[in-house]
Amino acid sequence: MKIAFIGQKGIPAKSGGVERHAEELAVKLAERGHEVFVYVRKNYTDKNIAQYKGVKLVHVPNIHTKNLDAITHTFFSIAHAIFQRYDVVHFHSIGPNSLNFLIKIFKPKTALFATYHCQDYFHQKWGALAKAYLKFGEYMTCMVPDKTIAVTNILKKFIKEKFGREAEVISNGANVSWNEKSDKLSRWNIEKGEYILAVSRIIRHKGLHYLVAAYKELEKKNLTGGKKLVIVGEGFYTTDYVKYLKNLASESENIIFTGTQSGENLSQLFSHAYFFVQPSDSEGLSIALLEAMGYGNAVIVSNIPENLEAIGSAGISFSQGNISDLQQKMTDLISDKEKASALSEAGKKRVQEIYSWDRIADETSVLYEKEVAKKRNKKFYAQTE
Repeated sequence: MKIAFIGQKGIPAKSGGVERHAEELAVKLAERGHEVFVYVRKNYTDKNIAQYKGVKLVHVPNIHTKNLDAITHTFFSIAHAIFQRYDVVHFHSIGPNSLNFLIKIFKPKTALFATYHCQDYFHQKWGALAKAYLKFGEYMTCMVPDKTIAVTNILKKFIKEKFGREAEVISNGANVSWNEKSDKLSRWNIEKGEYILAVSRIIRHKGLHYLVAAYKELEKKNLTGGKKLVIVGEGFYTTDYVKYLKNLASESENIIFTGTQSGENLSQLFSHAYFFVQPSDSEGLSIALLEAMGYGNAVIVSNIPENLEAIGSAGISFSQGNISDLQQKMTDLISDKEKASALSEAGKKRVQEIYSWDRIADETSVLYEKEVAKKRNKKFYAQTE
């Protein structure tokens, strides 16, 4: 099949769960013999990259501003896709899905898919008008495509209750290869097992200010156990929040901001952390969290439903936004290495059993084949369903 992905910033992924999802799924589908095309933004993917791990990259323009970046890229991607002979066009994220009807109109024989990753209108970086538009995109995500995919059971239930539509649940996954090397850690003056890790875009709804505040309290009470706090990631149109967070952390020499990391650097950071914290107010299904578990990190997460679905019984939760509770949970894990070790093994096992990209690609491929077959033989399916 010829398959096109629209809505992601691009691949290879630099940051962002949607981009990681698109990259991993596209590569796995290409490995299975499909011809996969991923539309990429000129301000995200190097214009000289035409293919990546068997996936063909389609470079189209966009207007590089906070509110127009995604939607203009989506429009130009659709304009290009209309003149191609794709069997499947798959939209990612609710914002880009606001324009998915154009595929429905101009390419009615193409199977149209949408993945609902996250309720983006809860993110504090968006103003009232942008949030309203995202809710429109949510409606289009759930009502227009031939098949809507939800990354969590929580979103599946939400789609059923709000829109009366049945979505398929196909989760995110984790691509993990534990790294014995630790030579990259010295650039940040950290050592194996002697740091607490957070990997996230520096955006307010990720809750990193709770983590920084909790860590600072631990420092005041000499309860860090010598562990530093390492925050991996950068902002996305959130300059004010990045400045605020770094000012909040400025009194401590043991809070380290690495910026965005990938490849060997990120692999080593995940592999040798003592534990991982995800203090978010809002999530879809966090790939960073799944990867942290897959690398064998014990995890502490805010008790929002999406985080709890991800960890099952293989992690610790704290009350969302409650700095004192987070501080207590961190203290407990710092002082109890046996508990951290047990959670490490439970997390790895959970990721291996549930969050495999190979399984996700197989399930997605089966869905594609069913919908493409329906498009090609509508009369037969009308008689058999």
